[in-house]
Amino acid sequence: MSITLILGGARSGKSSHAQSLAEGSGKPVTFLATAQALDEEMSARIQKHRAERPADWETLEVPCDIVSHGPQIKSDVVILDCITLLVSNLLMQLVKEDRVDEVPFMLAVQKEVEGLIGIIRGQEQQWFIISNEVGLGLVPPYQMGRVYRDALGWANQRLAREADNVIFMVAGIPMVVK
Repeated sequence: MSITLILGGARSGKSSHAQSLAEGSGKPVTFLATAQALDEEMSARIQKHRAERPADWETLEVPCDIVSHGPQIKSDVVILDCITLLVSNLLMQLVKEDRVDEVPFMLAVQKEVEGLIGIIRGQEQQWFIISNEVGLGLVPPYQMGRVYRDALGWANQRLAREADNVIFMVAGIPMVVK
């Protein structure tokens, strides 16, 4: 079992770097995609990303509840792209009138991340987990943004503690953190 957490800002090269590392392994790859095609722009992005992946990679679309998909993951290498959208998907399930109750949301994020770690611990796979680092910007001016930022920050910290390697991407350049 091995975990590499790849963090960075939007369009920093996280996904490309993970794909390059996975391709370099020469082993079968499963790509866990958390994005959902909720509008035309996102649908086009998803299609572009699919076209960029090798045809022999298995793709599982998993917006959340990764634990239930664990038994389907049979490959030696797994890319999870990305925790950012996974946490956002959980948030959107709990939004009411442009607000979110922080306690149930954090519990949902903790359950998802701990479940993911449990799946990884039970396997001998090499995992590349991608997430945005959102803690470098301004404090969001609205409650939902602050709660989201805090939850994603917690998830990133928890995954970084478990990870064997942590890479921070800046302008397409990988910087080894751990």
